[in-house]
Amino acid sequence: MSEQNITRRSRGDPRTGKTDWARVEQQTDAEIERAVVSDPDAAPLLDDAWFEQAEVVVPSKEMISIRLDSDVLDYFRSSGNRYQTRINAILRAYMDAQRRKTG
Repeated sequence: MSEQNITRRSRGDPRTGKTDWARVEQQTDAEIERAVVSDPDAAPLLDDAWFEQAEVVVPSKEMISIRLDSDVLDYFRSSGNRYQTRINAILRAYMDAQRRKTG
């Protein structure tokens, strides 16, 4: 590996980058919006109307009784409030992965 392709940094020598932050801070919202609209790689800007029309779909939950190993339950409970939500998220991730395999 060539030494000339290696960049070394230390805490005493932080990266400064090439961005002219003073120029960026002077831009108005309208100028920034025009720049974003003219950039073909930029994601579309979402306006207030989009957020008013957006619909958040939360799957309904069903209360069940489930038996878990006590050490598994202790682990999730010890990680803080909303442990059931975390268990649900893990089960959802597993379900999604299985669906991708078979789908």
